[in-house]
Amino acid sequence: MSTPDADAPAGEKPIRMKTPITHLSEISACSDAVAWVREAKSESLEAAWLKCERGDWMLWYAGKKAGPVGDEKRKKLVLAACACARLALPIFEKRYPDNKCVRECLDTAEKWARNEATLEALQVSRRNCYAAYAAYAAYAADYAAAAYAADYAAAAAAYAAAAAAAYAYDADATKKKVLKECADIVRTFYLELPT
Repeated sequence: MSTPDADAPAGEKPIRMKTPITHLSEISACSDAVAWVREAKSESLEAAWLKCERGDWMLWYAGKKAGPVGDEKRKKLVLAACACARLALPIFEKRYPDNKCVRECLDTAEKWARNEATLEALQVSRRNCYAAYAAYAAYAADYAAAAYAADYAAAAAAYAAAAAAAYAYDADATKKKVLKECADIVRTFYLELPT
């Protein structure tokens, strides 16, 4: 079996393949995700992607790979995050039956991702929704509030809502189940590891 070192031309520095751990560390993945990949002994990021049961980690990774502000790939990220966030809607709407701002924010983010709504409409919807989901995902809401560009704002709002879906559940076992559901949803949008 040939290795990258063996194939290097004489006098040239050999190319070293990055391990999944190295790559995740370089892009500042959370320590829990890096530890999971290490413990899972994933040979590649592709293998880890297929096994991962944490939709929040997958959305984060897809966001890192979705390109710069304005890139069309960011719209797929928004749609995936909104689909995950919809898992929490029944809980939120049961607790706050008269508050439709979360549903409206998700609808507007999805419309924006399909070029059916303006950035301004999305920003208004996000601002109106901020207080409603802050109790479920304060850290993600802060991230969304700091968003400064169209697709960044949409991705941040949708990611915040997706995080709310997982953290709206109190019991750890239920939370894990919802995160797995989110992971399965993310894989429907990203059949392969985002690059």
